[in-house]
Amino acid sequence: MEILAAMNRLFTNILTDDVAKTAAFYEAVFGMRRHYDSDWFVILVHDSLPEQEFGVLDRSSDIVPESARTPFGGAMITFVVDNCGETFSLAEIHGADVIERPRLMPYGQRRAIVRDPAGTVIDISSPEGEPTG
Repeated sequence: MEILAAMNRLFTNILTDDVAKTAAFYEAVFGMRRHYDSDWFVILVHDSLPEQEFGVLDRSSDIVPESARTPFGGAMITFVVDNCGETFSLAEIHGADVIERPRLMPYGQRRAIVRDPAGTVIDISSPEGEPTG
């Protein structure tokens, strides 16, 4: 008999040197709002997915182990939105570093890849049928 661990909560934390700037990026680009707010930790949610929490955490906080404070490149966070092009434009306006401009992918979505102010790689995707203008 396999025993599964109970799971009560799951969310992603972005480690950053500037909590306010990084949180403001996600608020402006993805329409998220603050569910919890302090100077070292912010939890963001979106009205259409209120059970999905997204944390922004000061990498120098005492709760982050010293060995985990160094930026790493082993993750990409995907946001599926209604219009990749519009969201990409907002990301660019709000200081995202562009890795890949919006393009149609072979699996039927339009996708753009950017880095947020903390350096996290973000995949902005939307259904193929979105407007191109």
